[in-house]
Amino acid sequence: MGPVRDRVTTDPAADEARTADEAQPAKDPAAPRLHLGANLAALRGHNSAVVLGLLRDAGERGASRTELAARTGLTPQAVSKITARLRAAGLAAEAGRRASTGGKPAAVLRLVPSAAHAVGLHLDRDALTVTLIDLTGAAVATRTAPLAFGAGERAVLDAVTAEVTALLSQAGAAGAPGAVLGVGVAAPGPLDHTAGVLHRVTGFPQWDGFPLCEALGARLGLPVVLDKDTNAAALGLVLRGGAFRGGSFAYLHLGTGLGAGLVLGGAVHRGARTGAGEFGHQVLQLDGPPCPCGDRGCLEVLCLGAVTDGDTARAARLLGIGAANLVRLLDIDLVLLGGRTVLAAPEPYAEGVRAVLAGAAPVAVAPGGGRTVVEGAAELVLAPLFGRAGFTTRPDQPTGTAIGSSGGI
Repeated sequence: MGPVRDRVTTDPAADEARTADEAQPAKDPAAPRLHLGANLAALRGHNSAVVLGLLRDAGERGASRTELAARTGLTPQAVSKITARLRAAGLAAEAGRRASTGGKPAAVLRLVPSAAHAVGLHLDRDALTVTLIDLTGAAVATRTAPLAFGAGERAVLDAVTAEVTALLSQAGAAGAPGAVLGVGVAAPGPLDHTAGVLHRVTGFPQWDGFPLCEALGARLGLPVVLDKDTNAAALGLVLRGGAFRGGSFAYLHLGTGLGAGLVLGGAVHRGARTGAGEFGHQVLQLDGPPCPCGDRGCLEVLCLGAVTDGDTARAARLLGIGAANLVRLLDIDLVLLGGRTVLAAPEPYAEGVRAVLAGAAPVAVAPGGGRTVVEGAAELVLAPLFGRAGFTTRPDQPTGTAIGSSGGI
């Protein structure tokens, strides 16, 4: 593939040499601490990541050092040292001053969007979409191509490699500077996101045990992380929509399959084996039609059958029945709908699900439209950089392709 820009690197030794005051929170107990700075030596890079995340949240308005100190609970001296390093790394820049309230006007800092980028890849059963986003989450370039997921690993890897190479070339020609931090892959489940391995993908059991992250990382020369398409979408909704943070919601995705991304207490819930969210394989009809998963009468096969028959009202009602089961089981706050089938008729699906839920939880079509999954895939890469690893709880990959956090920033 074409030349790949240098990655943002880390320097743990330099972090260990940081002065002690950086690790200490401010003494004022009344200071608002929406994002607490960490005080453990083992998390020496966490404070830098939290500050960077706050700058992302601040957007064009930016944030002053005083505001950052108040929101993290870190000392002003610690924040000054952190922001100096962020500026030196090109990740943040001064952008004017706040209006004076009697003292010296405070300098405003903003995130530098073009300092680094992440690739998002959505592998669907019949198509692949790749996007390149900057540090704010804005798309720089996007490509979509047909895909035969059942054609085998070599054909799929060839197609992905070609599209990612073309994407980076397209972005480079448009003058997008900055490091490419890695590739986040959203794929149908089941899979193991910690090991980066696919399992018996519904309808395509031949993928069972395939080390997708390792294989794709070797092709692209970039770190690769993997998650289910619904989990990636849920993560993107949390990180991009502050209103969803701290709450619980279900993202229901109806496209070539049917699955759910679950956010409980503000974090994506995957289960110990990445098995949570197999929403489409709850059995609704014991003697129902066979499902590709091997069971009978699964919600997915019933719902997709209604879609194939052109019976949108029945498909929406079935989706609503599954959603009602989920709401009763987990007491979630909100149901969000997405996927190409829903997006083709958003109002009938939303109204059909609302009718079944009968006010048990609000229902809405997820913001982001057809880009929800692929942009969430890219956020898999960026989350640790912004101190949001708690949203994506994920151990280091044994494949050696793990994406580093912001320890040396």
